[in-house]
Amino acid sequence: MDSKQLLEMVVKAADGRRAEDIIALKVDEISPMADYFVIMTGGSDRQVQAITNAIVEKAHEENVKIGSVEGKNHAQWVLVDLGDVVVHVFREETRQFYNLEKLWADAPLVNISDWIND
Repeated sequence: MDSKQLLEMVVKAADGRRAEDIIALKVDEISPMADYFVIMTGGSDRQVQAITNAIVEKAHEENVKIGSVEGKNHAQWVLVDLGDVVVHVFREETRQFYNLEKLWADAPLVNISDWIND
């Protein structure tokens, strides 16, 4: 699975658990860490955990190596490292506080609208 397919898998899994305000940033030209960062919001601690679980379960189904899952117990900011795709699942207040979109403002947005159900 290439990084674009991995990105699609993540977005669809998150959307299936009603993640809000999903954005994808193409960071491969400005960071050696990954090809994409995916940032999204969950409306409650439980929803953040459900979104994270859906992504992790789908990764297991697709035999994608999971580097680590950090912050799941606190559910304010969960980071899922899938190698070429790094996923950030936030509670709204925490997302606003850290403002990763501004921190990575030089990274172009990826059009993910085809993978999200309206």
